[in-house]
Parts: sequence; C-alpha cells; structure tokens
Amino acid sequence: MRLSTETVIARLRQTGDGDTLGGRIWRARDAAKLSIKELAVRVGVRGETISAWERDRAEPRTNRLFMLASVLGVTPAWLITGIGRAPDEGPSHSHTALREQLELVKRLHEQTGEAIAALESELERIEENIR
Repeated sequence: MRLSTETVIARLRQTGDGDTLGGRIWRARDAAKLSIKELAVRVGVRGETISAWERDRAEPRTNRLFMLASVLGVTPAWLITGIGRAPDEGPSHSHTALREQLELVKRLHEQTGEAIAALESELERIEENIR
C-alpha cells in the first residue's frame, strides 16, 4: 500500500509531540541549561539567529540542524518532528521552573487587579464629570 505525501505528513504530526521546531530547540536548550549566547557560540551563529529559530521566524540549514542536535544532545529527527526521545529534564528542574512560573502568574494577577481598579476609578471620575 502506497501512502500519499499528505498522509505521511499527517501521521508524522500525530506521532510527534505537537510542538514546533522552534519550540523543540528552546526546550532542548533549556534542558541543556545553555543561554542563547552560549548556544550561538557553540553552533557558530549569532544569538539573533538562535532567537529567530526558537520563535519559528527562521529555520536552520541542514548542517546547522545537525550541529544543534549534537550540541543539545538530541537527534535531528526529534528536533524536526518531535519523534523520539526528548531532552531529559530532571524533576527538580521542572519543579523549580513551575514554581517560578506560578510566582510570575501571581504577580501578574496582582498587577492586573490593580490596573482594573485604577481603570474603574478613572471611569467613575469621568462619568461624574459628565453628569
């Protein structure tokens, strides 16, 4: 049985991790505990290039993709498709990252509440001046 290209691509997407190439580069860099600058030096590109790859604004050429995979300790296939073994993230790293995200969301929630209160107050003041 011969499959069409579209069918093969659809099946690859179903078996992958649902992330993008840029997302996987970011995840692997994070797991390797490398900064954008450190990764850029190791791969031989500018930091802006790594950043563009991670944001899916550009894609690495084949030779750079293989260099990335080697430096990040993942396979090129995982970077491209998300199929295979993802980079290891220890439980403590994941726990710490989640704790930091929670604290950030709490701060943002508090700031949002303050912004809403300020807007409501200003709106009330304007409505009183109109009357």
